[in-house]
Amino acid sequence: MKHVSMDRRRFIGTLAKTTAVSFAMPLILPSRIWGGESPNEKLNIACIGLGNMMQADMAQAASLGHNIVALCDVDKARVAVTRERQGAVVASSKVYSDYRTMFDGEKSIDAVIIATPDHWHVMIATAAIQAGKHVYCEKPLTHTIGEARALAGLAKRSKVVTQMGNQGSASINLRRSVELVQGGLLGAVREVYIWEPAHGWPNGVNRPDGADPVPDGLDWNFWLGPAPVRPYKKEIYHPGNWRGWFDFGGGSIADFCCHNFNLPVRALELDFPDRIGLTATELGKESFPTSCKVDYEFPARAGKGPVTIRFSSGGGRPPAEATAGMAETFGQIPDGGCLLVGEKGTLSAGRWNTDCYVRMKAEPKFRGADNHEAAKAIPVTLPRAPGNNHMKEWTEACRGGVKTFSPFDVGGHITEVGLAGLVAIRVGHEIKWDGVAMKSPGCPEADAFVKAQGRELGL
Repeated sequence: MKHVSMDRRRFIGTLAKTTAVSFAMPLILPSRIWGGESPNEKLNIACIGLGNMMQADMAQAASLGHNIVALCDVDKARVAVTRERQGAVVASSKVYSDYRTMFDGEKSIDAVIIATPDHWHVMIATAAIQAGKHVYCEKPLTHTIGEARALAGLAKRSKVVTQMGNQGSASINLRRSVELVQGGLLGAVREVYIWEPAHGWPNGVNRPDGADPVPDGLDWNFWLGPAPVRPYKKEIYHPGNWRGWFDFGGGSIADFCCHNFNLPVRALELDFPDRIGLTATELGKESFPTSCKVDYEFPARAGKGPVTIRFSSGGGRPPAEATAGMAETFGQIPDGGCLLVGEKGTLSAGRWNTDCYVRMKAEPKFRGADNHEAAKAIPVTLPRAPGNNHMKEWTEACRGGVKTFSPFDVGGHITEVGLAGLVAIRVGHEIKWDGVAMKSPGCPEADAFVKAQGRELGL
């Protein structure tokens, strides 16, 4: 495929047709994806979206001995930064501005790492899967709930190896925490507190007026892609600040739900909330609210009682009864974290769910699970990641090794749960939620925020 200039209407139409076909047609994949490669074979990896997160992902993949054969970004400045930061790792990597051209021209690619803004995830991941490439995609898996559902299903049918980039999944402590909760250490868990500090992207505001000249080497039209058209403004969206804007990201919830919802969703085997409560400041803007509290209420199910995940963002802390013992243990109550509160005790997992501290009832402090007698009695049941390394788990799985712990069907579900709260924020009030149908009963205006709008993608 040659890279040709096209107007926006043709551009979006081409993407729509490509993605719709990808979801509809049966997959014909090369035999090499079925795990038949030698365990010693190096992977040829393409990296799409060259921001800060990709710099870490790329360096890690290279440190594991794999080849970075292609770089893809719509901004030549990001390519230059990558060349400078990665040095010899990317010295022979070919450079592309269009992932479609890359897939068409680079037949040696085995696997793809995606670290673009959220609104591009589903299109690029779909194209990669359809091309028979293994895929590692940064969190959240997609920009909308509908995209997550569809992409997870596509990945599962395709049998390529996938991994969502919630790196805490590889932590021994996360997997140990799952074992402790499911082993009954805390007793019945009815409440989970997750809190996030204030973030630096635009919050509680609408876009600024006017336009700035587009920097040389940046294809702004392609950067926007499926998102609504808006003029370029220096340092407002790119690089780095896109996360705060609903057209491209989803603020604190989208940024961290796949990290700090990871443990409770897994350990408590949570399906979908049926009600989402909301209080927030600066609602109704084009960017994420300055502060918010979102309560995800999960109903009772067979043999298990109801659970509420209480998420807050913007500087709040959980109530004193939930954080009892934290200041005594850590010197202060952290500005972000995750607490699972049970009838027998509390587990502190941290923002990335990579901590595992427990405090049983009447104990004054938390202790690491390795040093707590009650925790030691719970058996180890889950496999551990190779080297406790999320990227290595994916690359080993691509070569026929152990399965990934956060494949797109798992990552997609965690994404769906988190983004359901974003639907409440977008409509501006609490909602009922039917997760299976991806609808809010009695709230038809929510539909606009469940699936991507303004384009037909066959989702």
